[in-house]
Amino acid sequence: MSVNSLIEWTDATWNPVRGCTKISPGCKHCYAETFAERFRGVRGHPYEQGFDLRLVPQKLTEPLTWRLPKLVFVNSMSDLFQTGVPDNYCEAVSRIMVTANWHTYQVLTKRSERLRELLTGKLQFAAATENIWWGVSVEDRKHGLPRLDDLRDTPAKVKFLSIEPLLEDLGKLDLSGISWVIVGGESGPGARPIKREWVVSIRDQCGTYGVPFFFKQWGGVRKKRTGRLLDGRTYDEYPQRIPMPIPDRSRCLEFAEAFLANIKGIIEQSSLVQVTV
Repeated sequence: MSVNSLIEWTDATWNPVRGCTKISPGCKHCYAETFAERFRGVRGHPYEQGFDLRLVPQKLTEPLTWRLPKLVFVNSMSDLFQTGVPDNYCEAVSRIMVTANWHTYQVLTKRSERLRELLTGKLQFAAATENIWWGVSVEDRKHGLPRLDDLRDTPAKVKFLSIEPLLEDLGKLDLSGISWVIVGGESGPGARPIKREWVVSIRDQCGTYGVPFFFKQWGGVRKKRTGRLLDGRTYDEYPQRIPMPIPDRSRCLEFAEAFLANIKGIIEQSSLVQVTV
């Protein structure tokens, strides 16, 4: 967990799952894969297995230990809705988010079909909570826009889009029911270009629908140089967050112990469990 995330639109990251696979053009220059593969084979490192999919159950109860409310990006180094992550593990992650409800969680996926399936089924208990924001990545028309339709078909109370990296003009969008939109260009070596008119189009459509708009970056090889200004200003808009009381520490610890005991069977049955820190 990073309590001071460098990602502009969140406070912290939480990774009870590690590793992922590429499924669309937006994955081409995955920052998480690049980072993780640096440590493949380094004994005892959290990414000793590189970017291979691993479940990390010892990380599940971390949010219960954080005493100040945070915006938490869930699985910044993975995707909760990969086919390799068991349904009951997705449920365990969701139970923690519902319980530690003084935090606001940002769950982002490219596997929108499974998101829709679970939020209308086993995870419906977590869909209507305002402290969990469910989002999909949208990088282009072919792969990204169908995810928007899947997200809209869920009962999620708060739905958001991460349009990053924005790879082309998305045209006219139906943003009905969407609570938040993030837009950003790709950064780092080989970064694909972004055009101002693509960004402005999305910003203006957000204005029409009354959707908070967050512009993360122009990106490029040197993203600090290109910055975040759009038409002379920064856009740091968010959905409303609902403050919730924080239980005393002893209650949180008791719940964490009971929770881990209840999911012991899930942990023992999975070959993907990673036991390193």
